[in-house]
Amino acid sequence: MRTVVVGAGPTGLFTAIALARRGHHVCVVDRDAGPPAAGAPWRRKGVMQFHHAHTFRRQVVDALQAEMPDVLDDLTAAGATVATLPDHGPVALLCRRILFEQVLRRTADAQQGVALVTGHVDTLVQEHGRAAGITVDGRTVTGDVIIDASGRASRFTGDVRPPTEGGNCGAVYVTRQYRLRRGASPGPVNSPIGLSFGLSGYLAIAFVHDGGHFSITFTHDGSDTRLRRLRHDEVFDDAVRAIPALAEWIDPARSQPISAALPGGRLYNTYRGQLDQAGRPVLPGLVAVGDAVCTTTPLAGRGVALALMQARELIRTLDRHRADISYATIEFDRWCEDHIRPWFDDHRDVDADRMRRWSGGDVDLHRPLPSDLIVAAAEADPALREIVGPYSSMDALPVSLAPAEAHARALFATGWRPSFPAGPTRDELSAVVSRTPAAA
Repeated sequence: MRTVVVGAGPTGLFTAIALARRGHHVCVVDRDAGPPAAGAPWRRKGVMQFHHAHTFRRQVVDALQAEMPDVLDDLTAAGATVATLPDHGPVALLCRRILFEQVLRRTADAQQGVALVTGHVDTLVQEHGRAAGITVDGRTVTGDVIIDASGRASRFTGDVRPPTEGGNCGAVYVTRQYRLRRGASPGPVNSPIGLSFGLSGYLAIAFVHDGGHFSITFTHDGSDTRLRRLRHDEVFDDAVRAIPALAEWIDPARSQPISAALPGGRLYNTYRGQLDQAGRPVLPGLVAVGDAVCTTTPLAGRGVALALMQARELIRTLDRHRADISYATIEFDRWCEDHIRPWFDDHRDVDADRMRRWSGGDVDLHRPLPSDLIVAAAEADPALREIVGPYSSMDALPVSLAPAEAHARALFATGWRPSFPAGPTRDELSAVVSRTPAAA
């Protein structure tokens, strides 16, 4: 089968390599030419989040182990680490996105059956009511199936697919990358990915990556304009130093910054199916996957995990129904509705309520509790951990929290609230960043 994959990010490259290893002939098209030669920096134009912190959950490790263990071996050889639980089961891959994509790209370059084409996708080619290819800088590339792995924007599909649901969740973020000095140990941690703090009105997280690299990220609702100053390096570091446990990470004797403070854009929760109102593919021969189907805010680090879960299912579905791409599309869309959409709905609910609380609102006991508050309640009642654990690890869908909701609600009704670690409130953090001169 001739397959065209649009987008050479993690989803597109993973899908292309796995399909090629099943005998497909795959052409991957992306406007980025890949890592430059001779060690020059890879900018990945148009991918704003490329140099920002990422969490690669266990589902990413599972996908690599199942489909391309050689890639996982290459990542660990390059410095990535598989974090494990006490039972030695994997929980996350500690790795920068740039390394993740470099290794996948190198594997795709060498993979028999994969052709990488650099260029801009102009249009989707349709013949006899189905997708038949794409035009790349004026040249037509044909295929039996066109896989859209181009991300949330997915411009080349135009109005072919149904409208996107969801939108801006209201949060913004800024990240800076650092590297440990030779022989230095990481700072304090409270999770397998590093140090994660939910403070009063914002989040602050230290992400452990590969080879001594780590990132620190602040996320807030953007309503306090003073926090825009976090984009300045000196201001950012002063904000980190205001949080005692994070301050240990950037002690000059322990680490040094290797990037500027990198402001991110608005964060989105979106979902976009691929069937019409009659339940048929809107365009036979066109299948979307990854962020082109579902985007969730990175506040829970589920993005790449959900994308590769989709990719694995799409690969299995195409294997089962090579002769009937339309039926494969229907089956895959239904799977996404059952296994991916619930995470979108969960994020939309949780993020909206988090923004409300960050703006000064209290826990609203007149509506169902969002999942983050149910999870937080396990801090006060360990009996809830058995229920919230599978949800937190993405081994169970958000509906699995239903048995814990009433118990958590009763706990919040007593006046209990999650505790905050030592560190400034949002207003206090804003005062800190207001005092620091920003370099011109």
